[in-house]
Amino acid sequence: MARYTGPVCRLCRVEQQKLMLKGAKCSSDKCPINRKRLAPGKDPKGRQGKRSDYGMQLREKQKLKRIYGMQEKQFSLFFERALRMPGITGENLFVLLERRLDNIVYRLRFATSRSQARQLVLHGHIRINGKKVNIPSYLVKPGDEISVKETSQKMPVIKDALKEYGRSGVMPWFELDPDTMKGKFLAVPRRSDITDLVDIKEQMIVELYSK
Repeated sequence: MARYTGPVCRLCRVEQQKLMLKGAKCSSDKCPINRKRLAPGKDPKGRQGKRSDYGMQLREKQKLKRIYGMQEKQFSLFFERALRMPGITGENLFVLLERRLDNIVYRLRFATSRSQARQLVLHGHIRINGKKVNIPSYLVKPGDEISVKETSQKMPVIKDALKEYGRSGVMPWFELDPDTMKGKFLAVPRRSDITDLVDIKEQMIVELYSK
């Protein structure tokens, strides 16, 4: 499946909630979902039919896939890996998604969105334990150090993103030194720790793939 290249704000309107795909814009008054309450193409006077179980399961999968900026095939592979892991499949899926390098670059405040973080990784601005890694789906391990390449530390896009660290810090499974732009992945989070995604019903995603 090809990567979506249209306006990402449209995706939030489809799901009728903020997926935080545009960084700071999503938290501002400029966010279109604050003004456009209907999903694209919906007639405000039209009848709203009841969504089927399959429809609700599909929407949960689409939301999670879009939040982490993944294509269909790649998301399916992550689910299959989560299924083979011991424990609860839905929680395993979240653990794998949170360990993705592009997500961790975003969580460490080196980028304002996961898509921006993905670009930083692809362009070689990120180091893991001092070595360049330019694969966004690379799975970071507890104890790994994630840093910005020394010659990239002057980039305005990274400096601006790091301002958020002063306002809200980082998730408790990270530590960060904003001055040296070095962070550490301390531990794999539990599902209950991922408080910004509590609205996602991962059990529905498991049920969808189990059909």
